[in-house]
This record gives sequence, C-alpha cells and structure tokens, in this order.
Amino acid sequence: MNNFEALVSLNLIPQIGSVRLESLLNNFQQPLNIFKASRKDLATAVGEHLGERIISFDIQRLENDLASAKKAGLKIITFFDEDYPQLLKEIPGAPIVLYVLGSMTAQDNLAIGIVGSRRASFYGLSNAEKFAAALSTQGITIVSGMARGVDTYAHRGALKAKGRTIAVIGSGFNHIYPAENADLAKEISFSGAVISEFPMDAKPLPGNFPRRNRLISGLSLGVLITEAARNSGALITADFALEQGREVFALPGRIDSVGSMGTNVLLKQGAKIVTCCDDILEELNLVAGSMKKIEATVKKQEITCRNEENRLYEYITQQPIAIDDLIQKTSLCSSQVLSLILKLQFKKLIKALPGKQFVRS
Repeated sequence: MNNFEALVSLNLIPQIGSVRLESLLNNFQQPLNIFKASRKDLATAVGEHLGERIISFDIQRLENDLASAKKAGLKIITFFDEDYPQLLKEIPGAPIVLYVLGSMTAQDNLAIGIVGSRRASFYGLSNAEKFAAALSTQGITIVSGMARGVDTYAHRGALKAKGRTIAVIGSGFNHIYPAENADLAKEISFSGAVISEFPMDAKPLPGNFPRRNRLISGLSLGVLITEAARNSGALITADFALEQGREVFALPGRIDSVGSMGTNVLLKQGAKIVTCCDDILEELNLVAGSMKKIEATVKKQEITCRNEENRLYEYITQQPIAIDDLIQKTSLCSSQVLSLILKLQFKKLIKALPGKQFVRS
C-alpha cells in the first residue's frame, strides 16, 4: 500500500472524512502511517471504535474498488493532487478523494450551479435549460446533480450550447442514479465530468444526497435555484452555498404556485433575484473576456502554491526538522503545512522520521 491507496482506503471506511483525516495526519504525518499505527495510538487519535475499523480494514475492498474504477474508465484524484478542484479545497469538509469520469480543467474554476425541483413545471425546466445555455456561451461551467427535473435540463442546456458541465452524483459509479440518466452521464463526460466522492459500490441512499449538494455549491461561485417547493432538496444546496460564502440566486415565481414557494422564500431572505443571465454575471463581476480573468487567477493560484511548496522545501534539509518548527518558520497554518508536506512526500522529495520530523530524501 502507498499513500494514494491509503487515502482511497480511508475513504472506504465509514465516518472518516476530511476533518478526521486532518486529525489522523496530525498524529501520523502521512496516510500510509495510519494503517501501520497501533490500536492504542489510533484510539487516542479517533477513538476505539473508528480505530478498530482502520485496524481491521480488508485490503480486498481497496483492490476491488480500484479495479472497478479502472474498468469504468475513471480517474481517482485525492485532496492533495494538483488537479483537485481549487474551489472545492476551500470548503469545510472537502472530500478526501473524487472519482472522476471525464476531465476537469481550469475553466471549471468559473462555474455556476443550477438546481431545482425534481418535479418542476415547464417554467422551472425551460429556464434551467435557458440559463445553462446562456451562461455556457460565456465560458461558464454548469454544475448540477444529474437528478430528474431541473438538474437534467441544466446539464442538457450546457450540452446544447456546446459548453462544459459537471454532474455530481450521490452514489458510486456502479449505481448511477437515476438509471435513466446513464446515457446522459456518458454524454457529460465528453464535455466535462461526472464526479462522486462515494466508493464505486455505494448505493444511492437518501443520506448521500445532502452530502452531494454541498459539492454542487462547493464547486460553484454561486448557485441558481430555478424552481423549488418549501421542502425541496435544492434549498439544502442554497444553505450550503451560504455557509461556503457562495452567492445564491433565485428566479421569482407566482405567489400561488406551490413549486415556487421555496424560491420566493429565498428571495425574501436575501437571495439575489434573477430575470436574465446578465444579473448573474454582473453580481459576480463577470463580463466578456471572463475566461482570461479566470485563467489569470488560476495561474496566480498555481504560482502561489508552488512558491509555498518551494519555501517549505527550503527549510527541510538533511538535518531533521519538526513539523512545529516548519509551521513557525513558514508562518503557514498547520493544515497548509500538512498539505504541502504530503505533496512533497508524494513527489518523493522528503521523507518522514519518527517524532513528526522530516528530512530531504
């Protein structure tokens, strides 16, 4: 097992997310060390119950998952990979790994989520398609959940405009849901990506979809709700968007329409009212030539990341240095230092020593 396989294995264990992963890495420095740790050390880090799950992990589960992903033509990327979506890294509880069918590009850092009711009216469906197409022509990626109704129409609007779209699913790829959208998933993969944080065999359980919704908003600069009743799951996406500091947009609907009650409530609570594509572009300060702006921003982020990585590497020599000293010398927070250390370890530029110390390889 290597560090990549260790991260995929941790993702296969229920109750281990990015928060617990950070706690584990604080104690064991790199993913592989977690599976080499003693029961006592694991119990101290994450409790006896979860520690026992790690100790008793069946490596066959990892092998089956990787083989299944390879057969389906998927790429698995981890939180510490350079091609992990930048916007997603910013949210609390970002996924440890992502299973990706298709490809993600720098353009996807300029994305808008479009969601709404599964049982939407012609008004909600047609506007989802119309706004997705209009935004796509501006070089904006459309993110949605590939559910029936509004989600499906949003993806199809982007595809008709020959734009990029990302579908976030609430199951593993062995259980595409809804089943009738299996062909849509393939079509999306040619013009964007279908992604999931769930292992290949995960079924579309009800509890998975709120988790899915946080990724839709996390991948987006803002989320547009075209139509939603009071109890619509789309409102959960709006809540996540607010928590993540993303913009929330909503289409106004008839006051006597049950399907518009949720969006009308959002507008009363302060969501941005949208009647045309320009309303979204102006609110996000996106104008013609926005792709050049986003490419420049992404390039700046990549340069900043490389500079931080190089700065950390300079402090690691042939003499062991503790992680606390690295945090102090670089003035970076512990999570940033841990992330950079893992990247340097994956590149085999440094190695860990006992006592949370590091040297150059």
